[in-house]
Amino acid sequence: MTDTTVEQSLIDRISVYRDPRLWRIFLLGTISGFPWVFIGSEMTAWLADVELSRSAIGLFGAVFVAYTVNFLWAPLIDHLPLPGFRRLGHRRSWIVLCMLLLIVQALVLAATGPSFSLLLTAALCLGIAIVSATQDLAIDAYRVTVIEEHEEHMIGHAAAMATCGWWTGLSLPGAFAFILADQYGWNAVYFGLTGILVVLIVGVLLGVKEPPRVIEPNTVSRVTRIQFFDRTYVAAVAEFFHRNGIRLALGLLVFIFVFKLGEAFLGRMVVVFYKEIGFTNADIGVYSKGLGLVITITCAIAAGFFTSYFGTVKGLMLAGIGMAATNLLFAWLATVGPDKSLLVFALVADGITSALSTVAFVAFITYFTSHLHAATQYGALASLGNAGRTLLAASSGILVDWLGGDWMTFFVLTAVMVSPALAILWWIGRSAVVSENDS
Repeated sequence: MTDTTVEQSLIDRISVYRDPRLWRIFLLGTISGFPWVFIGSEMTAWLADVELSRSAIGLFGAVFVAYTVNFLWAPLIDHLPLPGFRRLGHRRSWIVLCMLLLIVQALVLAATGPSFSLLLTAALCLGIAIVSATQDLAIDAYRVTVIEEHEEHMIGHAAAMATCGWWTGLSLPGAFAFILADQYGWNAVYFGLTGILVVLIVGVLLGVKEPPRVIEPNTVSRVTRIQFFDRTYVAAVAEFFHRNGIRLALGLLVFIFVFKLGEAFLGRMVVVFYKEIGFTNADIGVYSKGLGLVITITCAIAAGFFTSYFGTVKGLMLAGIGMAATNLLFAWLATVGPDKSLLVFALVADGITSALSTVAFVAFITYFTSHLHAATQYGALASLGNAGRTLLAASSGILVDWLGGDWMTFFVLTAVMVSPALAILWWIGRSAVVSENDS
């Protein structure tokens, strides 16, 4: 192969990002990740600043259960049009409605906070999680359907842009939130974050076009509730098992549930860990959020090509091994203390493996999702993946307390948690052809 041919091949690969659909996916990914700023690590830091216990902070993460059960109302996103919003298009109308509800709840949260009422804060965080989880259904369905079924080569790139957007929405405003929190206080920071939501909703109205509909919405008024249930929930589940076969389908479900478990345990408590070993809010903002964003976005784009080259299963296997190894770096940091050089090393490694694993994981789920039941099937599979991250990872603080604050052992355990998923993934790779690269 000549140098000219290699150069032309590289240009052809990069030119895929001239497709405006990918940049709309990026914007929607940003919107998907942004609500986590209100209820994720920033809220964890706010709760730590008001001296809530580690166990209580860990249990507070149970509000993320909304991302686990959102599949229960996913068929509504596929089939139920919203009165008064129809001119926006089916997918866009759900996204805009959710953003409006997020703005209202975020304003109340900014005006109150845990110092005012811990119960109200928990209720608002749960409400934000429910609306955000609903919004994710519409956004994921948009991404699945905007890429045509014959464009399998675009799935990895769409997953990469969604991942880049998600981390941008989470980390960029999150970095400024941590940096400004010590100077202005968390209430003022949350008011500023709510203003960003207003800018994002304008971006959706002006920049996001409605994808073509695969089927017409079915309203409950047209059919009986039993017929609606059968055409949505039952049909979506039956189609998934019929297309993949029972054994492979069950293997996919178990793998999706356990793959991100170790990462979830680490992510839920890592801010508490940073603060306990001596890092400040500003340190967390600059290094964990700012640096993490640059690394993740850069690597997420590369991960799109990585997934296309190695195939989904091989890419996930390599990323999973790297993810476990990265967790051991945090165990090392626990023994050393607040060493910024080691923190940067750990965060760079974590950003690389997180980007690779997330893009490959999203592509993996997308591949097994039907366009006909996009929100329902993707929502159910993503919810299953979130189940371990919410239901089980909520006990992460209890685990740290049970270990007597032994952070090194905690991070070693999070690395070990990846092993069962890799074993199941190896079996899946032998049982199914997931992409042309895996054949």
